Amino acid sequence: MKRVLGNGLIVTMNQNREVFYGSVLIKDEVIERVIKHDPFENLKDLKNGIGEFDELIDCTGQLILPGLIQTHTHLTQTLFKGLGDDLQLMDWLQTKIWPSEAAHTAETNYISSKVGIGELLKGGTTTIVNMESVNHTESSFEALKEMGIRAISGKCMMDYNEGVPKGLIESLEVSLSESERLLKKWHQTHNGLIEYALAPRFVVSCSDELLKASVKMSRTYGVRLHTHASENKGEIAIVRRRTGMENIDYLKRIGFLGKHVILAHCIHLNDLEVQHLIDSETVIAHCPSSNMKLASGFAPVHAMLQRGAKVTLGADGSPCNNELNIFMEMRMAALIHKGNQLDSTIMNAKSVFEMATIKAAEALGKESEIGSVVEGKHADLITLRIDKLESMMVPLNAENVYAQIVYNASSRDVCHTLVNGALLVTHGQLVNVSEADLYLDAKKAIINFIKDPK
Repeated sequence: MKRVLGNGLIVTMNQNREVFYGSVLIKDEVIERVIKHDPFENLKDLKNGIGEFDELIDCTGQLILPGLIQTHTHLTQTLFKGLGDDLQLMDWLQTKIWPSEAAHTAETNYISSKVGIGELLKGGTTTIVNMESVNHTESSFEALKEMGIRAISGKCMMDYNEGVPKGLIESLEVSLSESERLLKKWHQTHNGLIEYALAPRFVVSCSDELLKASVKMSRTYGVRLHTHASENKGEIAIVRRRTGMENIDYLKRIGFLGKHVILAHCIHLNDLEVQHLIDSETVIAHCPSSNMKLASGFAPVHAMLQRGAKVTLGADGSPCNNELNIFMEMRMAALIHKGNQLDSTIMNAKSVFEMATIKAAEALGKESEIGSVVEGKHADLITLRIDKLESMMVPLNAENVYAQIVYNASSRDVCHTLVNGALLVTHGQLVNVSEADLYLDAKKAIINFIKDPK
């Protein structure tokens, strides 16, 4: 199958960060050619420069971009939008999110995952690092397989009762054995689109034994670790009281840092903790909209980037920002730190877009596979409309195009989404799923979580 994304403005994110008009030829799962040419008025002329192909997608008036990457999501929480507004983190978890997760069935978790994946794909996200809940993780993997997104995902692990509902607490043995079973079944499956990550929730809800055993299992199987760290001052106080250490210091002591580790948030850090993250090449998932809505604080993102930290972006879960929208996260990341630091020059649009594309791919060790529009890479690509009344009217070039993406665009401007060469969204609509049916399924499922639906 040869498919062409034709006649768009290509933002390559290649080594030279080239931006030019042209077309992308996809053969099966791979970008075969990236062709530079002046815009055609007649698309029939494309064949003269490209040769034969099976399908042409007209990208006139659109940007052709690498698929966007989010390094921290919770698909299990997608149905919970609006169930936990205007709360601090620990109250939010203990009174709303944990009880809701405990109420999931396999069916509702499957629906929650499908709705979340659909929103992500429609909004231009093609790769996620996802943390599920304690129960029914199998159903989420089934949704991942059906929907076709690229994902690193794992069952949430919790064995320590610090305000956690009984339905989410497992024994050490069960948590480890179920994680190992899922890992063996799902890691590196579905043509490589699905990988497994061990996912202890955070130090607050995990015993020392579980965290250390997760580190050992990660090394045994060569899979990633994914957790939360230093998101909230209340969380840090609990960790300090229990361990006598700062959060990152404790994780370092037990071996829970490294290039295979993804830590969500990392807001309240001292200088030594930041250095530990840099020295270990640990991946940091910055979730700006979640941090603002939960009033968790401002992560020292610019300072960490300046020192060489690997900082990427994620939307977190739907209830802590009400969208799985990478465009909102990019815009927030660019704006909130300027305001907080009183410096309009930091976190410029280009650097923020890098965090959602090639820098994220590098952080995940996938820079040879995804993150840029380069020949030989997987065809994880999106197109973005720039012909709307709300679009920037100035002619776009290699400098200001990033402002269009980060400051101006929204997820609703995404026109087409491809993952591994498969067209999953066209003209803003899911290709393989009835959105109307999925919406009705979700509306029925949410009744399980609210006593007095309105």
